[in-house]
Amino acid sequence: MKIIDAHVHYSNIAAFKETAQTLAAIDYTAKGLLEEFRNAGVIAGVGMGVTETVEGAFPDSAALNPMLLDLTDQLPNSLFTCAGINPLTLHLDGQLEALEQSLRSEHVVGIKLYAGYYHYNVGDEIYDPVYRLASAYQLPIVIHGGLTYSDKGLLKYSHPLSMEETFLKHRDLTFMLCHLGDPWVMETAALLEKNPNLYADLSGWIVGDAAKVERLLMEQTYTDHFRRAIVFAEKYDRLVFGTDWPLVPLDAYIQFVKHLIPQAHWEDVFYNNALRVFPKLKQLLREE
Repeated sequence: MKIIDAHVHYSNIAAFKETAQTLAAIDYTAKGLLEEFRNAGVIAGVGMGVTETVEGAFPDSAALNPMLLDLTDQLPNSLFTCAGINPLTLHLDGQLEALEQSLRSEHVVGIKLYAGYYHYNVGDEIYDPVYRLASAYQLPIVIHGGLTYSDKGLLKYSHPLSMEETFLKHRDLTFMLCHLGDPWVMETAALLEKNPNLYADLSGWIVGDAAKVERLLMEQTYTDHFRRAIVFAEKYDRLVFGTDWPLVPLDAYIQFVKHLIPQAHWEDVFYNNALRVFPKLKQLLREE
C-alpha cells in the first residue's frame, strides 16, 4: 500500500530538534527522513512551512512570508511544501508578492495557517489576501487545530468551532484541519459532517518514541478518544494520514492509525485523500 504523509516538518526549529533527539529518538535530517519514508513505504510527504529568526522564537513574530522548509539547503525530491503564513508581517512591502511567487513553485502544494500560534482568528480580515491567492491558484488551506506545541499560543483561536464561519464563507476553497482538532475531536467530527469542503488530518496525537506509541496503543481510554470521533463522523473519504514528524517515528505512528481506521478505508486515508486535498501533488506524482 502506498502512503503519503500529509503533515511533516522539515524546518530549522529548535523545539523540533530537541523533541526529535530527547523524546522521539529520531534522526532529524534529510537522511533520517528518507530512511523512515523508505522503511515505512511512504512515497511522498507534505512539509508545513515554518521558520524562526531567533532560536527558540517559534512562533516567531518577525518571520517573513512565505515560511518554507529550511532544515537543509535542498529538499528531498519526495517532500513537498505548504507555504506557512505569518500574519504579523503580511502587511510589509513585498510580502504578498513573495508569497504569490512561492505559490508558482511546483513543489508548493498548499498554504498553512498557524491558528493559535498567531493570535488571530482565521476569519480575521488580515487573512483575506491569503484566501484570494489560494482561490486564484486553486490551492488548499491547511490550518492548525487544537492544542498548540508552544505555550505562547492561544487556544481560543485554534478551537475548531472558531473556524466554522470561514469554512462556510469560502466554499470554493478546500480546507484541511490538522490533528483532528485534538482535544476537540468531536467538534471537528461535527464540522466534517456539515462542511463538504473540510478535511482533517490525523497527525500529532503522540509525541514520543516507538515505545510510547506502543504503550498508548494499549490504552483503550486514549484510543477511544479518537475512535469515537472517527466513527461519529464516518467521513473516511475526508480523513488524511499525517504524523507531525519528527515528533514521532513514522512506522510506529502508521501502526497506531491503522489500529483506529477500518482496513477497508486504509487506501483512502493513507493515500487517496491526500491527493484530493492536494490536487497539485497528484499531478506531480503522476509526472514522476
